[in-house]
Amino acid sequence: MDVEDPQKSTEKSLNPNTEDDLEDGEIVAGGDDDSALKKSDSIPYQPHPLENRWTFWFDNPSAKSKQSAWGSSLRSIFTFSTVEEFWSVYNNIHHPSKLAGGADFHCFKYKIEPKWEDPICANGGRWTITLTRGKSDTFWLNTLLAMIGEQFDHGDEICGAVVNVRPKQEKIAIWTKNASNEVAQLSIGKQWKEFLDYNDTVGFMVHDDAKKDRLAKNRYTI
Repeated sequence: MDVEDPQKSTEKSLNPNTEDDLEDGEIVAGGDDDSALKKSDSIPYQPHPLENRWTFWFDNPSAKSKQSAWGSSLRSIFTFSTVEEFWSVYNNIHHPSKLAGGADFHCFKYKIEPKWEDPICANGGRWTITLTRGKSDTFWLNTLLAMIGEQFDHGDEICGAVVNVRPKQEKIAIWTKNASNEVAQLSIGKQWKEFLDYNDTVGFMVHDDAKKDRLAKNRYTI
């Protein structure tokens, strides 16, 4: 599914004479624009539904303390189910490079919490890429668009994605349901790299392995 920002698409269709098409000093006649706007007003608003509903979650670093349980500051921000709703939220929130160190921003399928303990996530794992601080904005957006636009062949295996912002680096991870489904996991990892045009190696960590051993090795690598 194409998840292009509909506002930008509308602007292009209402004003076909872009700056690149105009000669120096040429002025676009107002009549044509007025006519196009009147025509657009007569077209009923038709949102573009997504295949799944999704929820943005935010883990607030300022609410954490050493005594707090993990996830205690995690809260849902907004649930969306159309292309238009996604862009209305995304265009009005801070992107990863603007978030404070320690923040975690998630986008998960509706009713799946971004926690290892969630029943749908419990037997899964995550593909992760690591980036230098301030370099994840485009990778994060392209991950979201591929995910909510159902670009993955094994999209049913995907729970959601998270960007972890830290003082010196940022990590983006895609969480999946069934770590033992090697075919699906390798397909997701390979396609993700292709969508991002990412050339470094990415690894898949099983949640159970990570819980048992902080130095656990990746189950799969691509």
